[in-house]
Amino acid sequence: MAFQEIGTSIKSVQQSIDHILETTNKLKEETIRCNPAEDEWSIMQILSHLAEAIPYWLGEVETVVAAPGSKWGRGLQDPARLAAVTDTEQLSVEDVFRQVEALKFKVESVLGELDEETLSQESPHRNFAKFGNKPVSYIVDHFIDEHVSGHYGQIKRNLSKIK
Repeated sequence: MAFQEIGTSIKSVQQSIDHILETTNKLKEETIRCNPAEDEWSIMQILSHLAEAIPYWLGEVETVVAAPGSKWGRGLQDPARLAAVTDTEQLSVEDVFRQVEALKFKVESVLGELDEETLSQESPHRNFAKFGNKPVSYIVDHFIDEHVSGHYGQIKRNLSKIK
């Protein structure tokens, strides 16, 4: 099965995180905490979500690597996922920035040693049989790399609505 080389994936995630931090670290706190619309996340919620979600998905990678065939994934109503975007007013912007920055090293630490054989091992999603078995590379590409990149796009859209 074709997949993106793991070094390319790691670099892509790290670059997306750098772009996110460069875009947000000089913003006023009120901008970071502003919801552009009632049904849209603030930048703070996005950052807090990333600080929770990326370690979650790295953990899923570790699980399926350690025990190929293990079920992976979660639903949108996962309590930890929801908690990360609830009551973010209580969070320190600086602390969340540090957590997001630390993701670059976590991604490299967890993914850096994966080889082609490991990346092609398949496991089933725990909630969606329609996904069928997917390789480890699918989790890396879609739930980590594309996930971070997509939230960078979301931050840029938020800023275009706020300014």
